Amino acid sequence: MTRPRVTLADVAAASGVSVATVSLVLSGRAKELRISARVERRVRATAEELGYRRRTLPAGSRAGGPPAMGFVSDAVASSEIPGDLIRGAVEAAHRHGFVLFVGESGGDPDLERTLVTSMHDRQVGGIVFATGYPRRVLLPEVLNAAPFVLLNVLPIGRAPVNAVLPDDVEAGRAAARVLVDAGHRDGIHLIGTGPTPNDIPRNYPAAVERLTGACEAFREAGVEVVGVHPCLKWMPEDGYRATRALLAHHRPKALLCFSDRLAFGAYRALGEAGLSVPDDVSVVGIDNQSIASWMHPRLTTVALPHYQLGSTAVELLLDLTRRRTRGNGPATVHRVAMPTVYGGSVRTVEAT
Repeated sequence: MTRPRVTLADVAAASGVSVATVSLVLSGRAKELRISARVERRVRATAEELGYRRRTLPAGSRAGGPPAMGFVSDAVASSEIPGDLIRGAVEAAHRHGFVLFVGESGGDPDLERTLVTSMHDRQVGGIVFATGYPRRVLLPEVLNAAPFVLLNVLPIGRAPVNAVLPDDVEAGRAAARVLVDAGHRDGIHLIGTGPTPNDIPRNYPAAVERLTGACEAFREAGVEVVGVHPCLKWMPEDGYRATRALLAHHRPKALLCFSDRLAFGAYRALGEAGLSVPDDVSVVGIDNQSIASWMHPRLTTVALPHYQLGSTAVELLLDLTRRRTRGNGPATVHRVAMPTVYGGSVRTVEAT
């Protein structure tokens, strides 16, 4: 005998709330409409206990519409960095005749599960699971119901899976080589992380990798870094404080800042000390955020290619869905190159 399908009304009756409240909770809009966390937990627990599943049309089934993929991000699509990630993903999907369903979780694990489940209910061909910047994440188990690719995500507690990440080791190397190629051999300080990879929290893989790459490049060039100045965060005020503290004891010749925001703060501290960029101190950053183009002189930086990251993730996902029909191949971790964008913040030092 076929078991009757559980409806929204069933969940509402068992939860002691309205059908509208159940619908809003299960569609991921509880916080937006100020439904209490207690009610949200009760509704979700009841839905899971009853075995409720949203009824949706298969993706692309309406009037022969196009097939679909999903994109779940922890960040807001309208902000600068995730916006470019998503734009790259959307345009790559469109090039291949797919539509892309995008959901934002704000990093809430419950909402992540809801969004992934909702996309599975719509029978998407696969999901890109993304964060705005590289970090370690405990993946929701529901991801395993369909092919998926991680974007900026290093999974906690599981074997390697298909993922797309920026090449932060090479970014650190490139930033260091900018200074070395300009003739800097002494007076170099690092702003933002370290002094060794073991001193960096595990959830900041980009910091570990950028430091590793920079130290390798300096070591290969026979250049000794004078000092390393860690920051708890990579915001302008952190770069400002670290540079001010440095200037109290040293007169640097060059600063490698591990983010453009740190470099912005360093510019201000240098200016207050009566030092100019690049005549007195050369400065190089990493990220190529929009702030870099507003700095005077324009900051030389190594760019995070957000658009290419999003596009590459969709391309890898489409390849993965095709390979599933022929048998799974090995997991692929694809590193996207980070190009150097030259400004006027680095002075060429004549050899003596």
